[in-house]
Amino acid sequence: MLQSTEILNASILIVDDQEANVMLLEQVLRNAGYTRITSTMDPQAVHALHQQHRYDLILLDLQMPEMDGFEVMEGLRDIEAGSYLPVLVITAQPGHKLRALQAGAKDFISKPFDLVEVKTRIHNMLEVRLLYQKLAEYNKSLEQMVEERTAELRESEARFQRFTELSSDWYWEQDAQGNLTRFSGPVAEMLGIGSEAEPQRWNVTERALLDAKIAAREPFLDFIYSRVNLDGSMQYLQVSGEPMFDNGSRFIGYRGIGLDVTERHRSA
Repeated sequence: MLQSTEILNASILIVDDQEANVMLLEQVLRNAGYTRITSTMDPQAVHALHQQHRYDLILLDLQMPEMDGFEVMEGLRDIEAGSYLPVLVITAQPGHKLRALQAGAKDFISKPFDLVEVKTRIHNMLEVRLLYQKLAEYNKSLEQMVEERTAELRESEARFQRFTELSSDWYWEQDAQGNLTRFSGPVAEMLGIGSEAEPQRWNVTERALLDAKIAAREPFLDFIYSRVNLDGSMQYLQVSGEPMFDNGSRFIGYRGIGLDVTERHRSA
């Protein structure tokens, strides 16, 4: 929500080649409490003025010599490309209203002035303009927060991955169909994935128990299983894993770490 002081403190530029109209509008605005009012009777100066000050509202007369309001708006679009054109046109020609709106103006005031209408349309347009600015600032802030949070998550993920690598011989992630999606080390060999010959050397009972845990989507911690190497020696592996689920509680795979603990068993 906007405070009334925010609206009354908005910057306004009056553009009209008739001094009497400029003075009248200035007086109306000051009596209403607006504090930042600028005016010019030179339409050719509007582009540079807005480029420098970025007014919250431009009250623009359409019928002016040398350069009319439509030409002024054409120049302003270069500054506000793809953004909000804060122009409220002033016209005595009903036929110009639609053309002005199509040219980018956001509203219009008819001549001769109805002072209540003037104040109401200015207030309403400033309210929309300032809310538009707040939304743009919020979106920019949100975008920055997302970028910062994404960078933090990537850094955290990299740190976690490094810790995992330091604390284990291998780690892995696999999808719901059992396909490896991320891994480090000889995961396929250690888990017996993608090989028809390798599973035949595992301790059948131990492997059946591990496969049953995975099939039941159960977590397991420091599970030890063994196999006979080609040279006839025993190899012992320790694995920990947990199932992964998405926000809808749907199973999406497993992740875990493993160690070769053969030497530990030989020295036990």
